[in-house]
This record gives sequence, C-alpha cells and structure tokens, in this order.
Amino acid sequence: MTTERETILIVDDTPENLDILVGILKNGYRLKVTTDGQSALELATAAAPDLVLLDIMMPEMDGFEVCRRLKAKRGTGDVPVIFVSALDRVEDKILAFTKGGVDYVTKPFQPEVVRARVETHLRVRRLQKEQERYSRELESRAEAQVKEIAAGQFATIFALSKLAESRDDDTGKHLERVQAFCSLLATALRDDSGFSDQIDDEFIENIQHASPLHDIGKVAIPDRILLKPSKLTSDEFEVMKTHSTHGTRTLEAVASQYPNNAFVDMGIEIAHSHHERWDGRGYPQGLNGEAIPLSARIVCLADIYDALRSRRCYKEAFSHAKARGIIEEQNGQALDPHIVPTFHRLEGDFRSVWDRMPG
Repeated sequence: MTTERETILIVDDTPENLDILVGILKNGYRLKVTTDGQSALELATAAAPDLVLLDIMMPEMDGFEVCRRLKAKRGTGDVPVIFVSALDRVEDKILAFTKGGVDYVTKPFQPEVVRARVETHLRVRRLQKEQERYSRELESRAEAQVKEIAAGQFATIFALSKLAESRDDDTGKHLERVQAFCSLLATALRDDSGFSDQIDDEFIENIQHASPLHDIGKVAIPDRILLKPSKLTSDEFEVMKTHSTHGTRTLEAVASQYPNNAFVDMGIEIAHSHHERWDGRGYPQGLNGEAIPLSARIVCLADIYDALRSRRCYKEAFSHAKARGIIEEQNGQALDPHIVPTFHRLEGDFRSVWDRMPG
C-alpha cells in the first residue's frame, strides 16, 4: 500500500467538468487541474503525475495531441491517460485506445465509475512500477529467478481483465471461477492419453492466468449493447461478436512488445477462439473440431458452465443439474466431446468452486 497520495492531472476546458471531477476525487488523491493542453504538458513535464484524466475536445490542442506528446516524452511516456468525453460511439472509444489511452469515461460522469476506473489504473501502475523495480533488482541473477516477475505480469493483466468485466454488474467473481474451472479441466486432461502430449505444467499455469483474458475485448462494446437487459437484435449481436477480434488485436499489440511470451500467446488464442464451436457454427472464423485451439475449447466449457449458473439481467441462475444437462446437450455441438466427459468426472469440484465463489 502506498503511503503518499498519488497525483492526478485533470485537463478539461470546461470549468464545470473540472469542478465535478475534483469533487469526485479530492478525498483520495493529490489533484492538479488545468483547462488547456499546453499548460497540461508543462505541468506533466515539471512533475510527472501518476495518472491523467484528459478531455478530448479542447481548442488549440485536442486531447489526442496532448496524449501523443505525453507518450513521446521520456518522463511521461508511461503515465496512464484516461480520456473523458461526451462522445460515446464505439469508433471514438477505439480511436482513443489507438491514440494511447488506457481507458475512456463518458460524460455525464458517474462518480462510482470514475473512482473505480481511476483506482484500477493506479493499481495497475503500482504493479508496473513494482515489476520494473523487481526487473532491475533481478537483472544480474540467474534466469530461474525471473519467474518472480511473472506474478506482477499476471496481476496486471488480471486487473485489466477485471476492468473490462466491471462494466457488467452481474458477473461478480466470473473471472476467478473461470480460472478455477480451467485449472481443474486442464489438470485432469493432462492425465488423459488423448491430451498428454499437449498439456504439461506450463500449459496448466498459462491457462490459469490467460483464461481471464477471454472477454477483454468487451471494453470496446458500447454499454447500450453490453448492458442491454433484453435480447439483442441481430445487428447488436454482430457488434457484440466483435469483442473477440477487439481482444485479439489488443493482445497482439502486447505480444509485439513482448514476443515469445507463451502466456500472452495463449491469451490471444483464447480471446479469439473461445466462441468457436466444435460443430463449426461459432465465431469469428467458424473453426471446427481440433482446428480450435485446445486452450479455447477448455475456456469455452468453463465459460458456458459459469454463464449458465450465473444470474444475468436477461435470465435467472440455473441449478447445477440444469447446467449439467445443457452441457451434455452441447456435447459434440458447441463443446469438445473429448472434454465433456472430464467435466462430468469433475462435477463435484465444479460445484465446490461455485459454492466457494457464488455468482
């Protein structure tokens, strides 16, 4: 836990918006405020903040240009930028991420959302700083000790995954349960002669840490679709389906910076293919059978079971018995017929995980 209050730089050309954000955040952080991009750059250069809340539409220098200049400077390049804007189109949000933002908060501001987003990204930054400190300390040590860094990486990615999940109030401990289900399945499948050549200890560790990435692309899906309490229209469902490709592109960008990372590579497989179906009627590619990566086939079953057991705005929670029956119905259709029997052997463990972390 930090002992010194973290500094947030708030940039908005509308004084009323500054007053609102200051009111939301004044009790937890040290705040600096300004109404234009040039003075924001000067303040950040003089003393780098821990996080920037940055309006997009400003005269003379818009938020995108301010962000570009911050990212180009050595002292501020790693400072997380959360864009704030009245623009709510998915295209605007995607553009903000491509310009270097880590998040996007729409106006009018919801105090709980602003505080949650700010704290999540500050927590990620603390983890990154801690990871960097560990990296410097361990640079001269043997390669075996480098695994100490991995805990920070996993925690950082998990925090980002929780951020994507946090927009849906119904999901609760979904990511933690999916992690546990995947670990159970992979461990049991390792002892199956049909999978022993594909699953080892590294695979099990990677799927436990990579499985929370399956829906990270939902951060790009508009609230009106993601949180809709009724059935999606066909057009809305097509937009929802794009979360797999959004997530894939995000993780591919990470992989380009950290190549040869098995954990990130598995995350890409999972994010892209966990909605594929064994019978070929899934998305985004319509893969079938063993053409679907094994990691995605495992996450598919874990995610379906958890979704069935969970309450959603459009459905009540199903009992274990009903979920079990639906999974059996999907054996050889949505689900790998070689994995479903393993689920049946592990039903008691699945129920224990649910009882320990109910939805």
